[in-house]
Amino acid sequence: MAKHGKKYLEAAKLIDANKLYSQKEAVELVKKTAYTKFNGTVELHLKMGVDVKQADQIVRGVILMPHGTGKQVRILVFAEGDAERIAREAGADIVGGDDIIKQIEGGFLDFDVTVAVPQMMSKVGRLGKILGTRGLMPSHKAGTIVPPDQLPRLIKELRLGRVEFRTDKTANIHTVVGKTGFGEDQLLENLMAMLDAIVRAKPATTKGQYVKKIVLTSTMGPGIKLDPNEVVNIRAAT
Repeated sequence: MAKHGKKYLEAAKLIDANKLYSQKEAVELVKKTAYTKFNGTVELHLKMGVDVKQADQIVRGVILMPHGTGKQVRILVFAEGDAERIAREAGADIVGGDDIIKQIEGGFLDFDVTVAVPQMMSKVGRLGKILGTRGLMPSHKAGTIVPPDQLPRLIKELRLGRVEFRTDKTANIHTVVGKTGFGEDQLLENLMAMLDAIVRAKPATTKGQYVKKIVLTSTMGPGIKLDPNEVVNIRAAT
């Protein structure tokens, strides 16, 4: 069993492990229990009641966070020719074709998100084993494969806090809703927007309880359990 430090244990005392908190209460607590000296990340973890072995029950979606994520995103764009020029002018951090692909095959992974124009996917496809396992592969479903004229819009959205969420192999969703340095109102709006998007993404074939468990936490901080029923009921009432 992992041993926690004094600061963690002091923060954990503020949380009732048997209570399911409202979204507002959880945000207040995640601020109070954040004890790192740096501006930590506020993380959201959900256990979903879906069968991820069934392709039509994978939960995924994209959301533009109301207040961004507080993270500086390093954007890589697979493009050549005129599309490469457009991507550079739009502010992409890394742009290229065969040269970038070779660098990635050699171990280069100093980026947070990838974008590609359709013409590049026949080449980018061979990076599936490298990028796919890290959730970095451009895809139509994630909206990260776009024609050249849409690159400026997409790059701008990624800068502003465009976040993709998806269930992993164990039917969990791990995502972020901001930084501990955000104000409570900012965190609450981001949290509500993310939870709303996840509920909206419910697959039509899902049966039983859709959201089984929700935990909000800060970097190195204790987990705060939210009431899944409150989240689902609020969305159903709107």
